[in-house]
Amino acid sequence: MKKIAFIFPGQGSQSVGMGHDLYKNYKEAKHVFDIADEVLGRNISKICFEGPEEDLKQTINTQPAILATSIAALEAFKSRVSIEPAFTAGHSLGEYGAYYASGVFNLENTFKLIQKRAELMSKVSNGTMAAVLNCEEDVIRDCIKSVDGYVDVANYNSPVQIVITGENKSVSKVCDLLKEKGVKRVIPLAVSGAFHSEFMKDAGVEFAQYVKDIDINDAKIPVVTNVDYEFTTSDFKPKMSKQIYSPVKWCQSVQKMIENGVDTFVEFGNGKVLAGLNKKIDSNVVTYNVYDKESLEQTIEALK
Repeated sequence: MKKIAFIFPGQGSQSVGMGHDLYKNYKEAKHVFDIADEVLGRNISKICFEGPEEDLKQTINTQPAILATSIAALEAFKSRVSIEPAFTAGHSLGEYGAYYASGVFNLENTFKLIQKRAELMSKVSNGTMAAVLNCEEDVIRDCIKSVDGYVDVANYNSPVQIVITGENKSVSKVCDLLKEKGVKRVIPLAVSGAFHSEFMKDAGVEFAQYVKDIDINDAKIPVVTNVDYEFTTSDFKPKMSKQIYSPVKWCQSVQKMIENGVDTFVEFGNGKVLAGLNKKIDSNVVTYNVYDKESLEQTIEALK
């Protein structure tokens, strides 16, 4: 028997047209987009399906758009097959897909939360980020220590991909030092600010105040949370605010699930970003993707 985890991608997985095939083919997916439009008070489904890309890549739209597509894929999948995962997890904003899948929030509150999160994060325009490939964390840390100004690790994506975050000049200097040390791939990211950094602390504090008034349930399925890669079933609110300004420990989260018997992942949402990271984390595990009718049917067939 396969031991399965459901996973949900984060920012950067978006593309114009996402979710449209699900919307056309499954009433459950259409319902998710309709609720998203209603709760958000704007036509997020149109931005998903038609763009323009300039609108879709704005954080205030990107986060709810990706989440709507992921939950639409999940609900379409659930309408066709009854499979209970052992765990759920999501990358950064994707964690809200995991919360929903585990029954922590209902659909309306999930969209209210991601709207507030996106709104607060989009206000922070300080700083930047860069992805560092095929470099030991110790080398990255040494370079960070040797520059003035603030730089930290934002994402532990895989054993060969770490993302750094911080002040523009300082991040740029760390990138230069890494290249001098022979690191061939250091990629500046097109982001509006330094996500998962101290620059986001005020956003995290304000989000904590907002979350106080939202109804929350204990998880029916453990969520592997970004901030500490723990199997979590309660006390989510402190982690939700902390996640905004703390590193995303995706690699550690996936490794933890694998250590606890997971051999199969199903990624719900646009693209195959997490499938690619999972392959780098452990080439023995399988990740299936659900993002349109064809991929959904292929995944169901494979899981049989």
